[in-house]
Amino acid sequence: MIEPALEFLSVEGPAALGGQPRRLAYWDWRPEAGALPDHIVVCVHGLSRQGRDFDALAQQLVPRCRVIAVDVAGRGHSDWLANPLSYQVPTYAADLVSLMARLRADQPGAFIDWVGTSMGGLIGMAVASQPALSPRRLVLNDVGPVLQWEALSRIGTYLGQNPSFGSEQEAADYLASISAGFGPHTPEQWLALSRPMLRQRDGRWWLHYDPAIAEPFKAMMAGDVEASRQAVLQGEAALWGLYDSIQAPTLLLRGAQSDLLTADTAARMGERGPRARCVSFEGVGHAPTLIAADQRQAVSDFLLTP
Repeated sequence: MIEPALEFLSVEGPAALGGQPRRLAYWDWRPEAGALPDHIVVCVHGLSRQGRDFDALAQQLVPRCRVIAVDVAGRGHSDWLANPLSYQVPTYAADLVSLMARLRADQPGAFIDWVGTSMGGLIGMAVASQPALSPRRLVLNDVGPVLQWEALSRIGTYLGQNPSFGSEQEAADYLASISAGFGPHTPEQWLALSRPMLRQRDGRWWLHYDPAIAEPFKAMMAGDVEASRQAVLQGEAALWGLYDSIQAPTLLLRGAQSDLLTADTAARMGERGPRARCVSFEGVGHAPTLIAADQRQAVSDFLLTP
């Protein structure tokens, strides 16, 4: 089994906690021998996740692709930000543009594709809406321009709570409890998804991310409910503008029971902008983990078909 290398890129923008030069971490999957493939797949995770979420997909792609799985700022091995209000899509998109520039300099002429889950898809929309920066192909995993209020409220119940646990299994059980939308997984798969999410400290297990990533989210959801709903609606108009600007062929994955991406929004995404082709997975909510064979195959077929 191929193992990725943990790499770092110095990035500009909002300062790191402690004032040191800020680093963006990423996992670099390369074939075991021979020249690097001229096909790079950049994978970007959801709001409270990290780059090792893509291990199963990377193992399937890496014989034919170089796979880069990012730890977005404040998550995994990437530096935390000094100002919590900088934990927003514009910061993340700027970081990823810098990383893509590094990859293009490393391998001039290589194809770069994008797989983004939830927040990673929103970042991908921001990047792909600019033709000069756009990846060749774009996969949006259970996300679109319309984000359902009920799903945002659900996420707000656990984001940034900063719990600690007495054992790795206790932590994995907690993560499973807030991730029911991922669909059925074996105990071994849950543990594999959970281990990279944990950091052991002082005899306890803690989540891998800066709890302050929740601050912009809480600010958006705080106060008068109707005012917050209106702010979300205004954001939707901007997201549709990004989506309609995308020219890259786009695949949309959807959990059939998703509470974030409705069937209606998915249908609209198939009719405008890049006219995404939608593949839906029964028994899954928000969001497909790209571990199940049919989920990985849908992505692989889309990215590897000439």
